[in-house]
Amino acid sequence: MLDRAKALLDAGRTAEALAITGPLADRDDASHRALALHSTALKGLGRRQEALNFDALATVKYASSGVAWHNLAATLDDLGRGRDAVRAAERAQSLGQDGALTWGVMARARLAAGDLDGAERAYGETLRRAPARVETAGELADLVWMRRGDLAAAQQVLDNAAHAGGAAPPLLLAKAKLYEAAGEAAQADALLTRAAQMLPDDPAILIAAAQSALEAGRLADAEALALEAEKAFPGGPPVMNELAIVYLAQGKPDLALARAREGLRILPHDQSLLGWAATAARALGDPLYGELCDYARLVRAYDIATPEGWPDLPAYLADLATSLNRIHLFTQHPAAQSLREGSQTTYRLTGSDDPVIQAFFRAIDAPIRQHIEAMGEGTDPLRARRTGDYRIEGAWSVRLRPGGFHRDHFHGEGWLSSAFYVETPETALDSPERQGWIRFGQPPFRTDPPLPAEHYERPKPGRLVLFPSYMWHGTVPFTTDEKRMTIAFDIVPA
Repeated sequence: MLDRAKALLDAGRTAEALAITGPLADRDDASHRALALHSTALKGLGRRQEALNFDALATVKYASSGVAWHNLAATLDDLGRGRDAVRAAERAQSLGQDGALTWGVMARARLAAGDLDGAERAYGETLRRAPARVETAGELADLVWMRRGDLAAAQQVLDNAAHAGGAAPPLLLAKAKLYEAAGEAAQADALLTRAAQMLPDDPAILIAAAQSALEAGRLADAEALALEAEKAFPGGPPVMNELAIVYLAQGKPDLALARAREGLRILPHDQSLLGWAATAARALGDPLYGELCDYARLVRAYDIATPEGWPDLPAYLADLATSLNRIHLFTQHPAAQSLREGSQTTYRLTGSDDPVIQAFFRAIDAPIRQHIEAMGEGTDPLRARRTGDYRIEGAWSVRLRPGGFHRDHFHGEGWLSSAFYVETPETALDSPERQGWIRFGQPPFRTDPPLPAEHYERPKPGRLVLFPSYMWHGTVPFTTDEKRMTIAFDIVPA
């Protein structure tokens, strides 16, 4: 039975695997493997907190198993509980787990715990054992970049993995992202152009090269590369997504909408495809745009109540800012994220043991439920998924410097997304340009004709803005010497 469950997990049929592992893991004499596979199935469905219970049980029933402690450390890290994950990983290593996998868990756990030196050492130990491990090289390169802004040192991490035999496509894509993060778009474009010539059958490389060509203004090259990607991955949703982007840039919204719809037939909840379908519908005057982007109903702002234990909201926000500043440890933005000129935290804030941060998640529960209720019933891609309950899938904080902003983007892992304002640049907010405001509806890449933002929300300390994850949103850059700090999170139906 467990072999069957493992095969189902490997095939991506997670719910079917869970139906097998559940009864076996609930038995008093549950085997180590049954507990581990059941935890894996739960995590595959996003039910990490439930998975933790079975991993913890395994360390009780099989206390001398280094594997059990490794699994517990990995799940604790998934939940953002860095310090607890470090302790579990140390126990796993004391029981003989000295391989790359456990060192990788230790590296991420130390990063979540704020031990950046320890994280770098652990990443180094991981790569010493598995020098071609692409995922680890990417994480370490991003850490080096965010800590020191040293593009050459971050690239060297990726190059070392490549020389050790690491898979070329993800390493090349990671290097291009580093160039972009450092403001070297021309170098990123040149790298991706060469990569597409060297790897003409790799869809991910071709899609990235197409996107880079589009951003460089080479629209014919972008279309040619996207069509080559289609040959390599016929009907693939990522290819349909890129073709939609290219056709919108070329002023062909009818073709763009057709491609987006083609992708949505395979992945109906893909947030990027929904965003580009809405954009094409807007350019065409198709009613789909009004259905997906009903700003008056689907974007709303809520001012949270003062959490219990604080005399008023300003006092709470001051404490929250102090707690968040304590965990903003980096000088640079992440390479693959939307923000520029600022920093972002790197673990799930839902796992924080800081009582101030814990109070935040209690304070936002009522507004979230109010928002889900106010959306109403519907058959559109957003409301059709509504269950009446929710789960926070990810949560992080962003701190922007003067000149900082978020590029227009969407949230691929969400259903509903958010911006909560802890500190805001008040002088900038009152400017005619709406500096520091959150805007909606402006796509992140060129379109013909241009499609500017159609909706704005004014930030305010203590204000929570909720909106569909597929909606383009970004921050108008601000130039005043002020602070802007937020918490963001994604929600999925539960």
